[in-house]
Formats: sequence, C-alpha cells, structure tokens
Amino acid sequence: MALYAAAAAVLAGVESRQGSLKGLVYASRFQNVKQLYALVCETQRYSAVLDAVIASAGLLRAERKLRPPLAKVLVYELLLGRGFRGGGGRWKPLLNRHQARLKAELARLKVHRGVSRNEDLLEVRCRPGLAPQVPRFVRVNTLKTCSDNVIDYFKRQGFSYQGRASSLEDLRALKGKCFLLDPLLSELLVFPAQTDLHEHPLYIAGHLILQDKASCLPALLLDPPPGSHVIDACAAPGNKTSHLAALLKNQGKIFAFDLDAKRLASMATLLAQTGVSCCQLAEEDFLTVSPSDQRYRQVQYILLDPSCSGSGMVTRQLEEPGAGAPSKERLQALAGFQLRALCHALTFPSLQRLVYSTCSLCQEENEDVVRAALQQSAGTFRLAPVLPSWPHRGLRTFPGAEHCLRASPETTLTGGFFIAVLERAEEPSSVSQAETSAPGLTPSAAPKRKKRRRKAAAAPSTPPRT
Repeated sequence: MALYAAAAAVLAGVESRQGSLKGLVYASRFQNVKQLYALVCETQRYSAVLDAVIASAGLLRAERKLRPPLAKVLVYELLLGRGFRGGGGRWKPLLNRHQARLKAELARLKVHRGVSRNEDLLEVRCRPGLAPQVPRFVRVNTLKTCSDNVIDYFKRQGFSYQGRASSLEDLRALKGKCFLLDPLLSELLVFPAQTDLHEHPLYIAGHLILQDKASCLPALLLDPPPGSHVIDACAAPGNKTSHLAALLKNQGKIFAFDLDAKRLASMATLLAQTGVSCCQLAEEDFLTVSPSDQRYRQVQYILLDPSCSGSGMVTRQLEEPGAGAPSKERLQALAGFQLRALCHALTFPSLQRLVYSTCSLCQEENEDVVRAALQQSAGTFRLAPVLPSWPHRGLRTFPGAEHCLRASPETTLTGGFFIAVLERAEEPSSVSQAETSAPGLTPSAAPKRKKRRRKAAAAPSTPPRT
C-alpha cells in the first residue's frame, strides 16, 4: 500500500536527519498528509520498542528484502496500530507469516519490563503522561455546521457532553468518551488527550478541524469583521486561514502567502475541504509583497505567524528526535527574519490591527522581536491589551510586554505559543501637529474667524429695520 511506503520513506529521512518529520511529510506528495503524519509520528514514538521486537523475532533475517524503516511501520500497524488499512496489499500476507512470533516477543518484552500496557514500554522522554497532558481540541468549522449540531452528533455516537468548562481543572479531569465546550472559544470542543478523530466522518468532511486551542487564538484576537480584507502572511498549512474565513463568514478577502509550493498545494486542498471561498493563495515571499500595491489598499488586518524554532510544539521531539534548545545562531537568524516580516507588515498603509504569533518559547523570537518592531514603528503602533484573564502573560522585558500572551502545557493545557496584538495608535490631532511644527502659533483662533466669516457670508443680506 502506498501509505506504508511513503511512511517508511519519511521515517528513513527523519532518522538520517534529512529534515523534520513535518517537512518530509509535505515533501512526500502523499495525498492524505494528516494520515501519513499521524502514522509516522506514532511509529517514531515507539521506535525503540519496535526495534527490540523486530530484532527478537528475527524478522529482518527472515525477510531480507524488507528494509528496517518499512518493517517498523508495518509492525507498528500490526501490533500497536489499527491493523492493516485498505487490506494491507502485499504486506499483509508477509507480516501474517510472522504475526505469532512478533506478538509473542511483544508480550515477552512487557513481562521483562514488568508492565501491562503498550504505553508503559515507552522511554521516559516519550511518555505523554510525564508532561501535562494536552487535551484534544477540535474546532467546529462554522462555514459548514454549528457547535450544537456537532455536539448532537457526538452524543448520538455515545459520547457524554459535559457542557461548557468553567476551569482548567474541568479539562484535566476529562476521560473516556466525555467532552466539553471550551470556556473561552464557543466553537472549540475539548476531548481527552488520547482521542483520535483523524478517521472521524465529520473531520473527513471538513466539519471539524483538529487545532490546538493556542493556535486558534491568533485569528480570534485579530477578529476581522465580515467584509474585511485580511493578509495571512505565512499561511501554510492553513488552519488559521480557514479560521479567519469562518470569522469572515466567507465575506471579504484573505490574501494568503507562502513560499513552499508543496505546502501551498496541501493548503489549497484543506481550504476546499473546509468550504473556504474568500481566499486568494499566492506562492510568494511576503517580504516581496508591496504595501503600495492597489490590491492591498483596503487591508486593515494582518495575521503574521512566521517560521520559528518550534520550541513550544508538543510534538517537536517526535519530529526532531533528540533535538534540544535551538542554537544561538539559529535563534538570531530566525529572529532577524521575524523582525523583518513584522516591520514590513506594519508598513501597509491601511493596517489597523495585526497579530504576531509563534509556536516558540524563546524570548528572542517573541518579546524581543515585538519590542524592536515597536521601536522601529516610532509610536505608530502599540500593543493592545487582550484577554485580561489569560493566566500566562508575556515576559516583562519592556513596558507593556504583559499585554502579550504566552501558552504552555503546564499553565494553559495547550501547546507552547506566543501572541502579540498590535494596533494602530490614534493619530495626533491637527492641533497637536501644528503645535509641534510651530509652537508659537495659536492655530485655534484662525479657524474660528474663518467660521465666522463663512457664517457671515452665508447669511442673507437684509436691510436694517427702521
């Protein structure tokens, strides 16, 4: 089956450090990107377990044409996954010949380590239970349905709806087939962490988007009203773009830019699946887009979520095994690009509101970039205070940084994230501008005289009474 060959190729690329898991998945040209990504992630997570079982069972000695990455993918599906999909093709009979031995070796490994569950075989750094569990957040796509209809659908499937959450403790307590409505976002449902909805019919039909809560905040805080013109500066893979379209109700325009043609093609598929019709995609570097171009003269809202270190991503260890903190050199390069992109965005003449976001925890990519951009804007833009009840604020590295938002598994039960909302400051009045340019003048008197003259000129001439 093509899925397993593609997964094996991506896995081999990750293990040989040819790129990140996500980058290799997009480069694979496999049609169902999310299915491929999920399979490789899980296979990579159980990599050490699969290596041990395959070696003990002598699978590679018996099947000399079977390469190790493909063997791991196939054994994961057989022992730990959902079983072979689409019949399994020619691989199913091959693995069936070794099924009894592989299952016996997995059972023997559990006995040897004194555990009963597959998850307990994971190495310490791979066990999801050792870090705060991030729930499964599911955004209802209001371009196709509404929260009430989705809630009813899940209830008919045997899920128990617990109403709107009132605190993070409600989210932490979720288990089994229970789910909640998020306390902040009315279109966001919350399920227990291990809930897998990749094969759910509502997800496949584009009625649901699997999107972390922190990733939903940028579009929510940008808050463009229907009819607006919006730029999504670094748009792929497209979840935030689809959220913007839902807020716009497909009324207005979204100009979405990305340099990666393959990611843009996947994004086009996602937008079609989710019913987005107000978006214009462009394979273009946002830094080369001219603010004076007449196409963008009405753009008042910009969402800028540039490339970053990804240090806040819960799945980062799966994508880059053994990756530590980003190097100083890499952070400097990323922050330089991010600052250029942010300063460029602030030059669009009609811009009123901008959201800058990253999935990074590093101050260099977050508060430092925002501070430098504000300094370069010379008072034209300011940080907008948002979500005062949000528990995790920006690092106090400059006055006003507390208006920024941070997120993490520990404090907000989400992926690691940073958000800053910049809004255009009120323009100085004509009086203050005149006072600044010529302090000796008293400009208020002249307009009054002109007004009186205009009034006198407009009054009808009548003879005096006698």
